[in-house]
This record gives sequence, C-alpha cells and structure tokens, in this order.
Amino acid sequence: MRVILSAVAVWLAGCASAPPEHFYSLSSGMGMPRTTQAAPAYYIELPAVSVPQQVARNQLVVTTGAGRVDLLEQERWVAPPSAEIGQALSLAISGELGTIDVFRTPTPEKAPVYRISTNVQRFESAPGQYALIDAVWSVRLAGSPQVLTCRSVAQETVGAGYDELVAGHRRSITRISTDIAKAVRGLAAGGKPAC
Repeated sequence: MRVILSAVAVWLAGCASAPPEHFYSLSSGMGMPRTTQAAPAYYIELPAVSVPQQVARNQLVVTTGAGRVDLLEQERWVAPPSAEIGQALSLAISGELGTIDVFRTPTPEKAPVYRISTNVQRFESAPGQYALIDAVWSVRLAGSPQVLTCRSVAQETVGAGYDELVAGHRRSITRISTDIAKAVRGLAAGGKPAC
C-alpha cells in the first residue's frame, strides 16, 4: 500500500510541475468588417490557404539558429496555421473592402465574386528577431479568364517573447491583406491593377 501511495504522490507531483500550454491566434484583434445595411457591390471568396509542410502543425515552429528549428510543445496555435492565416486574411480583406467572404456560401445571382487564392511559401518565426510571411496570391473575378498573380513578402521586427512574435505575424497579415484588397478594389473598378 505504501508503494502505491508513493507512486501516486510522484505522479501527482509530475502533473503539477508540467508547464502550462499557451494558445495563440492570428485573427484575434483583427479589424472587424464594416457593417452596412445594403448588399455589398461585390463579394470575395477566400478558399483554404496552403502553407509549407514543416509549419503545418499546431505547435509553434521557431527558427533558433542557422538551419535549426524548434518545435514548441507548450506554445500552440488554436488551429492549424493554414486555418489561422486564412481566417485572419478573410477578416482583414473583407473589413478593408466592406464586403463579405462567401466561401462555401451561396451568393445572389449575378453578384460579382472575386476569388482569392493564397499559397504561403515561407512562414518563419524567429523570437526576438522577426516574423516573416512570404505569400503568392492571385485574384480573379469568378467566370473570367483574367487573373492577377502577385507575391507579397512581409517581414516584421519583433521583441522577445511569443506574444510579440504572434503580434509580428498579425502585422505581416495586415500588410499582405492590404496588397490583396488593393488588387480587388482595382479589378472591381474595371482597372488592370499591377502588383
């Protein structure tokens, strides 16, 4: 009996000393879409975002040296990075344009819908140094063969700590969403925007 009680005490002590997990989101704190009573002049559709396989996990993957990365078990995204980036971009772009993201949602007949495809090629996190998102994205009016394909590289200097790192990624998302919104706005106005 004494052995069992000792084993339980050791197990409980181990559980009590485990560090807490911290969860982060890229979309919390993003600007809310403008609310209007009238239907938007056009809609956007932002399907799933692709990210590099090495960061496609809930744990934060951080660069700690030349060619070295660490997987942080206690520091996690609330959803996979592809979902986090997609939701943050959707909120930022629809908020800036005053429209609605209608991905997987029916739209009014003949309503213009601009499809935005995003491929994140680099998603780098270097605590105390920088947060970087390198994305290739395209915009096309649904049903039109014309497509605009561009690349945005947003690197933000960050302070120490994981909160600062995530805030840097949010600023990167904001910069990329501004580039995309500018392209959508130009296409919707009948122009031929450039990258």
